[in-house]
Amino acid sequence: MIKHSPASRAYVSQRLRLSYVDWGNESAPPLLLVHGGRDHSRNWDWVADELRGDYHVFAPDLRGHGDSQWMVGGSYTLIDYAYDVRQLLRQMRTPPVKIIGHSLGGAISLLFAGLYPELVDKVVSIEGMGRLLASPVHRTGEEVASHLRAWISGVHGLSARLPRRYPSLEHALQRMQEVNGHLSEDQARHLTVHGVNQNEDGSYSWKFDNYVRSFAPVGLSGTELASLHGRITCPVLLVNGTESWVPNPEEDGRIRAFRNAEAVSIEGAGHWVHHDRLDEFLITVRRFLAP
Repeated sequence: MIKHSPASRAYVSQRLRLSYVDWGNESAPPLLLVHGGRDHSRNWDWVADELRGDYHVFAPDLRGHGDSQWMVGGSYTLIDYAYDVRQLLRQMRTPPVKIIGHSLGGAISLLFAGLYPELVDKVVSIEGMGRLLASPVHRTGEEVASHLRAWISGVHGLSARLPRRYPSLEHALQRMQEVNGHLSEDQARHLTVHGVNQNEDGSYSWKFDNYVRSFAPVGLSGTELASLHGRITCPVLLVNGTESWVPNPEEDGRIRAFRNAEAVSIEGAGHWVHHDRLDEFLITVRRFLAP
């Protein structure tokens, strides 16, 4: 049972009106929560409700997600998301923050901490390392063209993809439960209620922009990301679920890129560790975040 609800706020980044939620307790140390792809800020409610007594907890809806505006043109990239985080912290005038990020949010958090190590006190990345990225290799013009043409074709395909409409909230809830079978009925309903908008015809659609499904065709290589992770000066906690598809960074060696990192695997959890095993996750995080 969630005991408290956050206040809704907004800020502007690259001319986009972006939303975030704030659980108050402004005199406490700041704790930023960053959600994953096709998710929203209210997925943190259970974590925030438990930690709000010790921290000033706030969480953005990433651009193209939740109640934040969608982009017009361009791609949704890690650096754009990192820019938005920088803008939010600039507006809030916070001291160095602790950050917890999940999946895409974990990747954003690690990138941000590598770019601005002086602004981050500790980082928890839940399944934020993703899949292994190939090292840069020389590609012929034909190979590069094929790669970029495939991306253009994929984005064009998204232009014809309309947001899926569910005839009722219960149908959307069923889809939520299909995606993560670990969720309780109450969890799935809460995430669904905060993750959909009702359309004019009475149907329901997810809030996220379909274009967030497209990843930019150019970006940081695995080697470059590792170099940025090596710039992080604060302690890092990498959390994985034993029943997830995401590779364990301790087992594949990517943890070695960090100066000061530890990895934890939580039994019985899938990709959404903070939902699947909330109690154990909170014990682990409280220990790590403590001064």
